[in-house]
Amino acid sequence: MPAENAPAADNLDDDDYPAYTMGRAADVLGTTPAFLRAIGEAELITPLRSEGGHRRYSRRQLRIAARARELVDQGTPIEAACRIVSLEDQLDDALRVNRDMHRRLGEGDTDI
Repeated sequence: MPAENAPAADNLDDDDYPAYTMGRAADVLGTTPAFLRAIGEAELITPLRSEGGHRRYSRRQLRIAARARELVDQGTPIEAACRIVSLEDQLDDALRVNRDMHRRLGEGDTDI
């Protein structure tokens, strides 16, 4: 999670920094704020909130939302699209762990 009082320049490369307002995020994705609210309600992404309670999105969250939108644009219901994206993410994590384990075993690491 980004530091609360970090200078803005320190956050330029941080994929998790909540730099986008809901309106700007919707513009970037070519969608509506209602779509962002819907994928939030489906718990695909959880935007951070500003002190005033406004939703703020990170670049990582926008990539996830873009994948969901791609599926919805292909005719997938939003709830199903969110589940698919979530499962894709879980699969990516499992494959990464599997590769790491194979690499560690190949290096002779017996502490696994």
